[in-house]
Amino acid sequence: MATWRLIIDEPADGAWNMAVDRAILEAHEAGVAAPTLRLYRWDRPTVSLGRFQDVADVDRAYCDEHAIGLCRRPTGGRGVLHDDELTYAIVAGVRDGIPRGVTASYRILCGALAAAYRSLDVPAELTSRPRGHRASGACYLHATPADLSFGAAKLSGSAQVWKGDSCLQHGSFVVSRDDVREAAVFGLETAESECLRATTATIERVTGARPEIEAVASAVCSAVAEVLDVRLEPGELTACERERASGLRESFEVESRSTSGRNTGSV
Repeated sequence: MATWRLIIDEPADGAWNMAVDRAILEAHEAGVAAPTLRLYRWDRPTVSLGRFQDVADVDRAYCDEHAIGLCRRPTGGRGVLHDDELTYAIVAGVRDGIPRGVTASYRILCGALAAAYRSLDVPAELTSRPRGHRASGACYLHATPADLSFGAAKLSGSAQVWKGDSCLQHGSFVVSRDDVREAAVFGLETAESECLRATTATIERVTGARPEIEAVASAVCSAVAEVLDVRLEPGELTACERERASGLRESFEVESRSTSGRNTGSV
């Protein structure tokens, strides 16, 4: 049985969270870091934009007025409002038994996530086919086969980026969602706002109860260990990873100008 590192971090700002994920990926690709499961939170509600997403997809005035943070992910995809959730990042690679193909790797890793949801009494399954508002900049108005669903409702999205034979996949376990805030952040019209609530699900909505974050973290750890057949050993960032994250941090801060390009993730 292989041993993976488990990192459970205190809440931090968005740019730092994304820089840490990227630093772990680089260290793993260089062969100086073990495969890692990292669980973390955000120090305030924060929008993460996909790597190539146009910042115009977000109402920045609203975010400034309501102290909502902005950052950019190392992965592609659409914008996510991180708030009442536990975020996970898995860094592993081909040498750890993760298949190189995007579809196959999503299937394996999301299988562990689905098992975590089921242990929380949420019968999650991989989304069978793409659906939703493709033109919207909000992640949760669109679902792909890399996402997890509760029936026809989207539970969570994940996104990947590969560096050599090493993969970073991260995503969210959403406990509750403030639909009004999320609609305002992404400037959704009334119909889109209504669709957001009708076609998404959270742990609290499905179960009728609010789990402690520690219970969600425990479920994720147990599911990853069982499904991927690994042993999780508590650890922390190395000095080199922390130094690299500090150097990367600025690159994940949202600039005043917008960027454009091709999305490569699924969040």
